[in-house]
Amino acid sequence: MALRQETAPYAHSVFTADNGDLIRLVPERGGLLTGWQVDGREMVYFDLERFLTPGQSVRGGAPVLFPICGNLPDDRLPLADGRTACLKQHGFARTMPWSLSILEDGLGVRLGLTDTAETLAAFPFPFLLQLDYRLAPSALEVTMTLHNRGDEPLPFSFGLHPYFNVSSLAGTSFAGMPAECFDHKVMAPAPTAEQLQRLEQGIDLLVRPDGDVALVDEDAGIKLSMELSDPWNLAVFWTDPPRTMVCMEPWTGPRQSLISGDCKLEVAPGEQRSLRNRYVVSSLQS
Repeated sequence: MALRQETAPYAHSVFTADNGDLIRLVPERGGLLTGWQVDGREMVYFDLERFLTPGQSVRGGAPVLFPICGNLPDDRLPLADGRTACLKQHGFARTMPWSLSILEDGLGVRLGLTDTAETLAAFPFPFLLQLDYRLAPSALEVTMTLHNRGDEPLPFSFGLHPYFNVSSLAGTSFAGMPAECFDHKVMAPAPTAEQLQRLEQGIDLLVRPDGDVALVDEDAGIKLSMELSDPWNLAVFWTDPPRTMVCMEPWTGPRQSLISGDCKLEVAPGEQRSLRNRYVVSSLQS
């Protein structure tokens, strides 16, 4: 296991497992994971040109969503004591610099983010957020741990926004999907099967599956499974044609969860909470 720095085609860190699988990260740009290779295949879609263009939002990698997923009305979150937090879409974690270190077991890396004067002004809760990526054979294991360093309950939602390469949108199918979903484009329920026929037109939907979900790339002969665990067990699927990628995102709660109370999470003062999920690549022939 090794962690090294590379400068081309962009400055980033690379963690490589003994079997050659690897992940690429840019901690200074929101703790962004920009690559994950399994048996030499790059699983993660990453728009390098856009990444290198100042002022452009990221299209690719795996942006971190915290302390909210999605957006808020007028970017404002009413708090229990009458105060108001000001949070832009998906929160601030994806735009802040993170620390990076190797895990004690040597099997992966840990990204770390703490509150600052700027975050406390917008979201008045002291915290320490740790995001662990571990490489296992054909798998990427993700653990998030949130520490409440304040003296009041810390409300939050958490998610990842990973972009995955597919051979084509037309040749992509899914497994483990429930019959109904929530269409973010019109903010209304919809039949899942109907939505999944629109990958080439663009989708943005949330599902509440009973178990794991997966995207199937028939042309590549692989299945990418997202193994969910309560309470990190909602999934968002998003496409941005003509890009040949699908976002398969684990969320803890729907948009505006901290307002509606739907799947709202909290960490008690002085406590911590860990959430886990796992991405697994398998062959369709196995």
